[in-house]
Amino acid sequence: MSFTPLMTLKSHLNAIDTQGLRRVRHSVASVCHPHLVVDGQPLLAFNSNDYLGLASHPMVIDALKEGASLYGAGSGASHLISGHSQAHARLEASLGTILSPFLPRVRVLSFSTGYMANLGVLSAMADMAKGDITFFSDALNHASLIDGMRLTRQPCQVYAHVDTVDLSEKLQTSQSTTKVVVTDGVFSMDGDIAPLKDLLRLCEQHGAWLLVDDAHGFGVLGDSGAGVLQHFNLRSEQLIYMGTLGKAAGVSGAFIAAHEHLIEWMVQRSRPYIYTTASAPALAHALLTSLRLMCAEEGRRRRAHLQKLIQQLSAAPVPAGWTCMASTTAIQPIVIGSNEKVLQASADLKAQGIWISAIRAPTVPVNTARLRITLSASHTCEDVDRLVRALTFESIS
Repeated sequence: MSFTPLMTLKSHLNAIDTQGLRRVRHSVASVCHPHLVVDGQPLLAFNSNDYLGLASHPMVIDALKEGASLYGAGSGASHLISGHSQAHARLEASLGTILSPFLPRVRVLSFSTGYMANLGVLSAMADMAKGDITFFSDALNHASLIDGMRLTRQPCQVYAHVDTVDLSEKLQTSQSTTKVVVTDGVFSMDGDIAPLKDLLRLCEQHGAWLLVDDAHGFGVLGDSGAGVLQHFNLRSEQLIYMGTLGKAAGVSGAFIAAHEHLIEWMVQRSRPYIYTTASAPALAHALLTSLRLMCAEEGRRRRAHLQKLIQQLSAAPVPAGWTCMASTTAIQPIVIGSNEKVLQASADLKAQGIWISAIRAPTVPVNTARLRITLSASHTCEDVDRLVRALTFESIS
């Protein structure tokens, strides 16, 4: 008997189940906050990227309401037709001001998501190079960067994770006129930070661009929250910076910041930017308030509290056989190993009222399944104490 298309599909789904890789959605019935109601169950969550706790900030919520009253519910068109509102323009100008100390002659282009932003900049650069380009990608880069490079159908050399020696050797042997080193700023599953000073030095030595995806650093690192660029005090015309606005900024969207010539090229040639409806102007309006909070004293206070929580959790013990990653950021992963064990650990924690997602392949390498703990400035020291007690509880050891 031959397989029908649906039978074939079911067999693939069964294979996912056999490997312990099926993903499941859960419905949250409360605002984005550490204390949630998930599928009707009250839980203390440690799996949100709302690092500064701005998603539920009353001033940001009020600004979103105001934005909807000013601009309506949607933009109605792409940016290059009629969807580019005054709110979008103000948001891009505000981001440009924040990043101007690090990016000479900076201009900013906003996108609906970080995934679109990465596809947009990578495809535009490939179009600019007309086939004479090579990408150099850190082995642990985010999926959006990997997909963006693959979709260009241009050569890509993968260098060992944060290995500047390996990267240097690859750059030296490349014959491409256009070279682009591509890296996360803060790596989303390990929580470590790319050695950007060394990467930029290599790029300037070899005439390469350095594209940094700082989704998990923008708003969190740096005195005023300007991310890894401020953390390392970098400045170069060869830097291209991607930041997201749905994590530490607490709302939604993303942006590319770079030299004005590159941004103008993207306006002309970036298909993910040109051929999509602009995000709701109300979101951009709310983000103006979010960015003001992020860069002001309140943002500094929240970042200081977040660092205190990171140190508190980093000093805590974990069960034998588990491994804490060497991270100084809000991403604090604990590697358990097998899919079965990490799913059981996540389930046992949930039974104690704590929600931490089990991260498995292909998001992370096979046999490195982990609990990806993320901390927020909205967590209290008591919340972290409760987590530590749960992690050392007998039922999950």
